[in-house]
Amino acid sequence: MQTKIQELTEKIYNEGVEKARQEAEAIINEAKEKAASLEEDARKSAESIVKEAEEKAETLKKHVDSELKMSINQAVAALKQDLASLVTMKAVQPGVKELFNNMDFLQEVVVQMVKGWAEKESVDIKVVLSEKNQRELEKHFKNQLADELNKGLELAFSDGVKSGFKVGPADGSYQISFSDQDFINFFKTYLRPKTSELLFEEKK
Repeated sequence: MQTKIQELTEKIYNEGVEKARQEAEAIINEAKEKAASLEEDARKSAESIVKEAEEKAETLKKHVDSELKMSINQAVAALKQDLASLVTMKAVQPGVKELFNNMDFLQEVVVQMVKGWAEKESVDIKVVLSEKNQRELEKHFKNQLADELNKGLELAFSDGVKSGFKVGPADGSYQISFSDQDFINFFKTYLRPKTSELLFEEKK
C-alpha cells in the first residue's frame, strides 16, 4: 500500500514538474517571440528613420547645391558687369571729360543747340551754365547769340552745374541736362554690352 502511495505521489510530482516545465518553456518561447517581434519592429523603425533622414539630407544637399550655384552665377555675372563698366569707364571717361573741359567745344554745342531749338520751336528758352566760367561764356554768347538773346533766350549760371549745361523752356517746366556725366552714362550704357562681349566672348 505504501508503495502504491509512493508511486502515486511520484507520478503526481513528475506530472506537475513536467507541466510546470512545459508552461515555463511556453512562457519562454512566447517571450522570445515577443522579443523577436519587438526587435524586428525596432529594426524596421530604425531603418525607416535612417531612410527618412537620408532623404531629407539629400533634399537639403540638392537645395544647398542649387542655392550655391545660383549665388555663384549671380556673383560671376555681377563681377563681369563691374569689370565691363570699369573698362568702359576707363575708355570713355577721359575723352568725354577732356571734351567738356574744352570751352570752344562747349560754346559751339550751346550755340548750335539754341539755334536748332529756335528754328523748331521758339527762343523762349533758358540755358543754365557753370558759374565758374560765367564771364567768358557771357562774353561769347552775347556775340554769337545776340539775336536769340533779344528774342527771349535767357542765360543763367549756377554753381550746381559743374560741367556742360542744362536747357529747357523759360517757364522751367522741364530741363534737359548735357553734362560730361550724362554723356559718360550714355556711352557706358551703349558700350557695356559690346565690352562684355569682347571681354568674355559672350553675346548679350
